Amino acid sequence: MMFRKISLTFLMITLVVSCAYAKKQPKYEQAHQLTPEQAALVQKAIGREKVLIKNIQQRTPLVETYIQNTRPDVKLYQVPVEDEYMLSRIDFGKGFFDKAYLPRSEAKHGIFKGSFSAITNLTKLLKLDTHFAYNPLGFTEMMFLDPSSFDTQHYEFSFVRREFLGSVRTWVYDVHPKVNGMGRFYGRVWIEDQDGNVVRFNGTFTAPRSEDDSRYYFHFDSWRMNVQPGIWLPVGVYVEETERIEGEKSVGLKAQTHFWGYALKLPTRESENVSVKVDDAVDRSDDSQDMGPLQATRAWITQAENNVIDRLVEAGLVAPANAGGYETTVLDQIVINLAVPNNLAFTDPVHCRVLLTTTIEATTVGNTILISKGLIDTLPNEESIASVVAMELAHIALGHHIDTRYAFNDRLLFPDESTFQRINMYHSDSDNAEAAKKGQEYLQASMYKDKMPSAGLYWAQLAERGRVMKSLNTPKLGDSLLRSDGTPWMGELAHSAPKLSWDDLAQIPALPLGSWLKTDPWDDKVHMLTAKRYAPMNARDKMPLEVAPLFFKLQRYDTSKLAAPPAPGTTAPPPAPADQPATTAPPSTTVDQPATPPAAQATPSDSSQPTTGTSNPPQQ
Repeated sequence: MMFRKISLTFLMITLVVSCAYAKKQPKYEQAHQLTPEQAALVQKAIGREKVLIKNIQQRTPLVETYIQNTRPDVKLYQVPVEDEYMLSRIDFGKGFFDKAYLPRSEAKHGIFKGSFSAITNLTKLLKLDTHFAYNPLGFTEMMFLDPSSFDTQHYEFSFVRREFLGSVRTWVYDVHPKVNGMGRFYGRVWIEDQDGNVVRFNGTFTAPRSEDDSRYYFHFDSWRMNVQPGIWLPVGVYVEETERIEGEKSVGLKAQTHFWGYALKLPTRESENVSVKVDDAVDRSDDSQDMGPLQATRAWITQAENNVIDRLVEAGLVAPANAGGYETTVLDQIVINLAVPNNLAFTDPVHCRVLLTTTIEATTVGNTILISKGLIDTLPNEESIASVVAMELAHIALGHHIDTRYAFNDRLLFPDESTFQRINMYHSDSDNAEAAKKGQEYLQASMYKDKMPSAGLYWAQLAERGRVMKSLNTPKLGDSLLRSDGTPWMGELAHSAPKLSWDDLAQIPALPLGSWLKTDPWDDKVHMLTAKRYAPMNARDKMPLEVAPLFFKLQRYDTSKLAAPPAPGTTAPPPAPADQPATTAPPSTTVDQPATPPAAQATPSDSSQPTTGTSNPPQQ
């Protein structure tokens, strides 16, 4: 009996000691002592974070988040099952360091109060209210480390190594809060070694007390870019949770958030009106002739077209005209390849522009074809691009023009967040059906006629995945490529395509999002990626229409952009994008192909003759 009492007493003492020891165990690893040089760079970074916040306060960037919920899959590892899309133009000018919001509460994120209504209102305008529980502010917060408390009083820093991100040399530190608190950053930061700017941070925010962080915050990888001399600003965030338990289901999440429009003019918030500026106006008058009714009608449509395009550029929704860019070297060339053999003689040239959203959509405004960046990114080859352009070209030829009420400039005087509500660029179902039929006729008479089964694969893949990627296929300005019942408008092309096969590695029906273009976050121009395409080694490598991680090859701002303007009569070459990747060759053992979009090398020697583009699928 005595032995039993002693044993129980000893067991209780052991448990008490063990619990006390467990409570003393730190949540984070012991920080390594920094050298004076390492500590000095940390102090620089703390100061530069304050500069970054001031820079963002002066701007109203567009913020776009696209989310895909996923589930495990035996063959494909994970597949999307639901999606959601959010877009807003955020203004932090009244949120940062407002006396009413500081110091930052441990339980609330007061600095974002000023932008909450802007996000929710635009979400309602776009009819994005869904059953998903995602908070748009949660994804926007990931552009910041800790706006109010990123310093050595609140965080521990441990040096890890030096590392190049593109051509920018960085010092890498592990960071964790000294005291647990809601929303403190915990992870790794990359600090460039010249001025001390944080150019990348990877991790999560901490939960209150000892609770599981994943219940409150996602893990994310946030990137910044040198967009102007001495100015680094957020450009993209990738979020991933490969296993989240909801009820009895195991689900995952992948999401991308993009920022652009930093140089956009600040909208007027005291009034419902904003001024509209028309740049690069061209005098098309001809004093030697009068205008007949048809010519006057076409000129009226052109006036409405110019007003709408200029307004969309001002709102940051359409990329500015970029001579020598993707629009002219690739898309306009495909227009010629379709128009010439079909004897389409337009009074004014037909040109293409890029809608900067990830949603898959296209439309026409007068003689301008608008194709979304998300759509272009997922098209795998020239013939699939041509199939989209053909349908839009048919809209123009058939006279399905934009509502001419926009020829009155006052109809476009409204806040940017009302753009989707105020500008109607949808075509009717009957117009789309007619354009789809005519577009397929154009393709059959063109240089692409023998490649229609290949183009049909994209439409078949889009219809197959459109059942779960409903937000991706819900247009914001233009037309969906799918009917309301989920079948593709170019259904005949889809029927002519071979059966979709995940095991056929030579079959690439569609590409992941972000495969062709990148948007300059400062001036909103689009540029072709200089990355290389790799042939898939298995079905999991295909990822059609899926979200993929973000990884930027960083580069310091090219100060040659600030050189004196060219002499009169000369033309300056277009500037290189700020995030031009370093020319680092991949391992020689990897089989690759330059990621040059089809038709990019197709430069006609005579505009009256179609030029055959190049279209080479990845080789294994």
